[in-house]
Amino acid sequence: MPKSGNTVTVDGLGLPLWLVLELTYRCPLRCSWCNNPLDFDQVRNELTTEEWKQVLRDARKVGSVQLGFSGGEPLLRKDLEELVAEAETLGFYTNLITSGIGLTDERMARLKAAGLKHVQLSMQATDSQLCDSMVGLKDAYEMKMAAARIIKSHGLPMVMNVPVSRGNIAYIDDFIAMAEELGIEYIEFANIQYYNWALLNRSELLPTRAQLEEAEAKVNAARQRLGKKLTLFFVIPDYYNDRPKACMNGWGAIHLTIAPDGTAMPCQEARILKGIDFPNVRDGDLRWIWHESPGFRHFRGDDWMKEPCRSCDEKHKDFGGCRCQAFMLTGDAANADPACSKSPHHHLMQEAVEAAFDPNRQPAPLVMRERQKG
Repeated sequence: MPKSGNTVTVDGLGLPLWLVLELTYRCPLRCSWCNNPLDFDQVRNELTTEEWKQVLRDARKVGSVQLGFSGGEPLLRKDLEELVAEAETLGFYTNLITSGIGLTDERMARLKAAGLKHVQLSMQATDSQLCDSMVGLKDAYEMKMAAARIIKSHGLPMVMNVPVSRGNIAYIDDFIAMAEELGIEYIEFANIQYYNWALLNRSELLPTRAQLEEAEAKVNAARQRLGKKLTLFFVIPDYYNDRPKACMNGWGAIHLTIAPDGTAMPCQEARILKGIDFPNVRDGDLRWIWHESPGFRHFRGDDWMKEPCRSCDEKHKDFGGCRCQAFMLTGDAANADPACSKSPHHHLMQEAVEAAFDPNRQPAPLVMRERQKG
């Protein structure tokens, strides 16, 4: 497979340029690939409005410029407009990352007036029956379509984010046609990365190599036809590559995530890692957290690397790949990402693909995102 997204890196000059605020883990959807923690319902005590404002002020001082309001579903925070306004005052470029569920024309007007600059709307299917079943919510498709029209009616640039899996990969052309009809400027076909809920469902969600090649060919054909009218991104899954992606442009390099409870992390998945104590913005200065805290220094640079990464001439391109994926698949976050063919654990990815398409395997029901029992 081509290596789209594997070698593009950004030198952030040691600053957390890209800030993501996971305002809440609450969400009306039950997606089987959700990247929130499996125990998301145990993460309580969300930051207050004033605490989030302080995070914004501190992050701006540390150098953050690009801001994503995420979740869960950030629209469930009643103070979203107030936080957008604070971010606008501070000079952030603001992006709302949303399912669109609950977005009204009135609220969109308030968010735009507060200074919101951009919206990323998730879209899982191009028909109501498939969409509603994939996200576990009746009428989700109609609400998402309404949200898309509302966003465009207010003149905001918009990314339609399509989480690609075996369940919807056949509809690439339909997604493109939908975006054209709605006047959307960008589509991101983001092949699912297998963390948390997606990892539980990997054998049911993983597309075949042939499906991916066909999908990418459709995207390339659309690029030729549409030119600059519609920008299309196609993010290839690690399971069909021989080199890992430059995950987050390196650990603690440009990306800073703040979880709903104030936990600060180098990426949205990092809290799954065992043995790393991530600091909380309630307990420490954000400048110290970013530059000095053990959690952010743990895998920064390359001193932590073991072989084969340590002597690899590509280590400054891919930074050893994803620490979370290395941990989930090998049990040691310091191992080379199994996505890399040089990794002694690369066979784990190959075996996962073989297991997913074993003709003797019995299909299993998807494990939908839900609160843990007990």
